Amino acid sequence: MKKNTLASYNIQLLFWAEIFGNFRFIQPVLTLFYFARGLDETRILLIMTFFSIGVLLGELPTGVIADRFGAKRAFLIGSVLSILAHGLLIFAFDPWVFFASSFLTGFAATFFSGADEALIYESLKESNEENLMDRAMGQIGSARFIVSIFVVIIGAFLAKDLNENQFRLLLMLGVFFMLIQFIFLLFIKNPPNQGGVRTPMVKQVIEGYQAIRKTPQVLWMFINISLVFIPAVAIFEKFDQKLLVDAGLPVYGIGIVYAVTALIGFVAARSIGWMTKRVTRVQLLFITGILAVLSLTAAALLHTHLWTVLLAIILLKLVSAIRYPVYSQLANDIIPSNVRATTISLLSILDSVFDLVIFTTVSGIAPFGFMPMFLVCAGIALIGTLIPVRQAST
Repeated sequence: MKKNTLASYNIQLLFWAEIFGNFRFIQPVLTLFYFARGLDETRILLIMTFFSIGVLLGELPTGVIADRFGAKRAFLIGSVLSILAHGLLIFAFDPWVFFASSFLTGFAATFFSGADEALIYESLKESNEENLMDRAMGQIGSARFIVSIFVVIIGAFLAKDLNENQFRLLLMLGVFFMLIQFIFLLFIKNPPNQGGVRTPMVKQVIEGYQAIRKTPQVLWMFINISLVFIPAVAIFEKFDQKLLVDAGLPVYGIGIVYAVTALIGFVAARSIGWMTKRVTRVQLLFITGILAVLSLTAAALLHTHLWTVLLAIILLKLVSAIRYPVYSQLANDIIPSNVRATTISLLSILDSVFDLVIFTTVSGIAPFGFMPMFLVCAGIALIGTLIPVRQAST
């Protein structure tokens, strides 16, 4: 990647913004925090459902905002809402406060969803490097893995007794570092051809819909990504802490496990260019999809064995690190520049629908135990993996 370009400048800023935005020290004990405050498995899945509702309601208007006013403004709004949402958890004892925080977190996330890809792809086009989109997204995405190496160890250690004062400390530290993220986002530069769209909002949405309709392969690859990501990452990560503790790992060991898997994810995210030189992007999506299916199946059948849980966590971290940057390259090679963020937001609405359907389905199965819950997750991931993906013709 060339130096001293708009792309290198924005990628570096987003990398550091991603680092400080992921200093969420509550993460390694989040599920245990939920249980400590009186929630059960069903309500935890409902928290995820409210997150998806927030995404569903926010995706379209926030995508339009990014196309009309630029990614920078969208990021700043999303950052403020994220800080408020995380701060709410300090005072969350009733389920409705958790639900409100999750809804606000999902709504805030939509200000980044689509806008980040649009910013990076259009920045890369300024220096004729758009073919490096997957590497750029992998580099930015690696930030959350590298910061996890430290955050999970510190967070798990500070919350080793799982008491109320420790939880509050972790949450306040998270808010502090999210304020630093906001400062980094102030220095983002919009590319000349990103933002400034004056097309009426309805027409802009219609153009985004037409972009998907004309190239249905981008829709199919998005469904492929979503049906694997939701069960293999979104759902599994909500219960991996309990799986580890139930399998005999002490609480302080969670931080060590998360740190090791974060390091693996960091290396994988930074190695996407190396991978795509050896196998095609389409093949890489299929391989990681099968890994997700096998990991979920093993977790369902052998979740009482610590080594099985550890292996599943490692493999699913690889899946998480690799799949989205690869998809981002494939999709953005197809999506038109003038409605890039809007189009991605339209696709994300479909993802939110899948979230709601899958979360509510799995929440109904959760009371019967981890085995049926993760077997259903494995089946959903298999369906997603088998959806055919085609690379854009050149």
